Amino acid sequence: MSKPLKPKVVLGVAAHPDDLDFGASGTMAGFAKAGADVHYLIITDGSKGSEDLNLSSSDLIKIREEEQRNAVKAIGGKSVTFLGYPDGELEVTLALKKDIVKVIRTLKPDVVITMDPAMLYSAERGFINHPDHRAAGQATLDSVFPLARDHMAFPDLFANGYLPHKTPTILLTNFDSNNFVVDITDTFTDKIAALKAHKSQVGDIENAKKWLTEMAGMIGEPAGYKYGEGFVRIDLRQ
Repeated sequence: MSKPLKPKVVLGVAAHPDDLDFGASGTMAGFAKAGADVHYLIITDGSKGSEDLNLSSSDLIKIREEEQRNAVKAIGGKSVTFLGYPDGELEVTLALKKDIVKVIRTLKPDVVITMDPAMLYSAERGFINHPDHRAAGQATLDSVFPLARDHMAFPDLFANGYLPHKTPTILLTNFDSNNFVVDITDTFTDKIAALKAHKSQVGDIENAKKWLTEMAGMIGEPAGYKYGEGFVRIDLRQ
């Protein structure tokens, strides 16, 4: 059985505004309530996430950034950083990894949370995992290990004071399988509050709340919790 996590600094890395709030905001709210500094890193600008034919990409970017800031406040988070890569075009590049490494070395997180890049699709749930999600997850894994650890990786960062950091634990959001469940019974309302902030994405909050309640129940019940969020937990031996 995995030891409980009591991080001082948590970094969530996601492709789009709202990704972390759907997958991990109950957990992150719990960490914040326990005294951790919780930070979000959003890689893309979210400029493709709308069916409104009258809404420009530039306006959508502003809307989604503000929604994400409000969602971070709702879970007691400390900061959110936007990298501004084009939505729907994310690739696993060295430049992206460098951007993530810079944030990791700045914040020095005890726990990093991101999407499991191995999750390509779910036939049972009837969806294909967004390629931006997979790219964000893979780039984050590569950044945690070995790039943020090795001082010879990105020597210009090292020369400018971004010292190496070893992240002890990574949590990967994977809706089909997990080896670690976090009790979010006491923070489920914070999760819903965070998702309510994403008005451009969650049109029918009551319907969303219904299926999120069902999912949190299915994940939490086997572990003895009313509500839970599940992850693939990796405790790194560096």
